[in-house]
Amino acid sequence: MNNHKNEYKICSNCIMDTSDPGIIFNEKGICNYCINFEENVLPNWNTGDDGERHLQKLANEIKNQNSDKEFNCIIGLSGGLDSSYTAHIAVKHLGLKPLLFHVDAGWNTDQAVGNIEKLVDGLGLDLYTEVINWDEIRRLQVAFLKSGISDQDLVQDAAFFSGLYKFARQHKIKHVFTGSNFSTECCREPEEWGGYLGIDKRLFKDIWSKHGEGNLNSFPITDILIYKFIYQKLLGMKIHFPLNYVPYIKVDAERTLYEEYNWEPFKHKHHESRFTRFYEDYWLPRKFGFEKRRAHFSSLIMTKQMTRDEALNRISKPEMSEEFLKHEFEFVANKLGLNVEDLQNIFLSPNKTYRDYKNKRWLIGLGTQIMRYIGPEKRFFR
Repeated sequence: MNNHKNEYKICSNCIMDTSDPGIIFNEKGICNYCINFEENVLPNWNTGDDGERHLQKLANEIKNQNSDKEFNCIIGLSGGLDSSYTAHIAVKHLGLKPLLFHVDAGWNTDQAVGNIEKLVDGLGLDLYTEVINWDEIRRLQVAFLKSGISDQDLVQDAAFFSGLYKFARQHKIKHVFTGSNFSTECCREPEEWGGYLGIDKRLFKDIWSKHGEGNLNSFPITDILIYKFIYQKLLGMKIHFPLNYVPYIKVDAERTLYEEYNWEPFKHKHHESRFTRFYEDYWLPRKFGFEKRRAHFSSLIMTKQMTRDEALNRISKPEMSEEFLKHEFEFVANKLGLNVEDLQNIFLSPNKTYRDYKNKRWLIGLGTQIMRYIGPEKRFFR
């Protein structure tokens, strides 16, 4: 395996390239993400008979353990494809009775809201929605933007995961189903692209101390080490990845959800959140030069759902028009209580990384590597 030295290079198999400064290529020009997929993901990914037996055994155990409860598991639902199909599989394939849990962080698209309503009605399930204090999340997101780091979705992630795990713990729901999967996410974006490994309370506190205004009294934040080790290892909460055990093909899943519930597909991954769409389609590529679509499309290439030529054509142009992105820039600024000039000044300010702030990345990284060796996580992290 050879590292690159300044010259531009792109993988000969997927479309990951040297915009990831830590990417490594072998003598055939194949990157370490593709090699990890072949060596570590594929051998641990079974969507055939073994996967079916695993899921049915799991479903029976959950039903037996929770026979006297109204809900036997919980699913965080965003309205996007992965979480929506997870809910479909849990009910229609496994016969479970999940509580659907949604965190409203103020950025839902109308399409996401519509998809959630359609699934709730179509599956006959209950939905609990936790609405985050908008003034707090607004001020926290402004602080993160001012911090200059690329990891701008950490605020929403903290709200989503902290809210879900805290609710599950408080209501003694032991089984959490997640839409995280190998099929569409086997190539995980690197840290430089805003792929920080989890919710780091120390990082949040330092960014807030330097760029925040006022107090955060109700914003939910549960450190990754709390929910990974205390909630899961000590309190017995189990996180399940059902999409890794069934045939999960993006276009087929979208078709199934449309036919069953009139669910509407998004133009691209993560577009259920208006802020995430703006961040990934405008802020990240134009301020930092990073395209998360490279990782998204590379995952589909590795799992044979997209050709490399299709991915290269798609990555050659933005997902949204220039006029649309200009409008979204204005919308985001206004919603965050800024004028367009304020947001433009933040955009033009020096870029930084999480290393410019207090953090416990080394400890989180150690835990992640341990989980790669002993747990179900086999994707490449760096």
